[in-house]
Amino acid sequence: MPEQNLPAAADIQARLLRSPYHQWLGLKVLSVGEGEIVLQAAWREEWAVNPDNPYTHGGILAALIDLTADWALVSYTGRGVPTVDLRVDYHRPAIQGDLTIRGKVVKAGKQLSVAEARIEDAQGVLLASGRGVYLTSPPKA
Repeated sequence: MPEQNLPAAADIQARLLRSPYHQWLGLKVLSVGEGEIVLQAAWREEWAVNPDNPYTHGGILAALIDLTADWALVSYTGRGVPTVDLRVDYHRPAIQGDLTIRGKVVKAGKQLSVAEARIEDAQGVLLASGRGVYLTSPPKA
């Protein structure tokens, strides 16, 4: 399914940081391979649900899962694809600290593709995971 020469980690990093939201999330590409990507998100005080118990809001975790799974597909297809469906499971609270998100393509299809992502803390403990369906049909000219 790869449609072109796949972008290098530096290219994906530059494309990621074109989005103000991705900049705000403090995203950094740690590694990239065909159909796989590892990102890091720098923790922000604004992510905290409760200042007395600073764990990360589930919406932030869902966004990290969605965008990492999507960018795993970018590493495979060379282009961004829209989300059709997303499922997120929360395993443990994401307490204050940077997060590592690992994404990979599960199934690459001509029309729809499936990718998943896992969020881990600095010790490698699984905090959240999810799977998305993405529209990978070729863009209309």
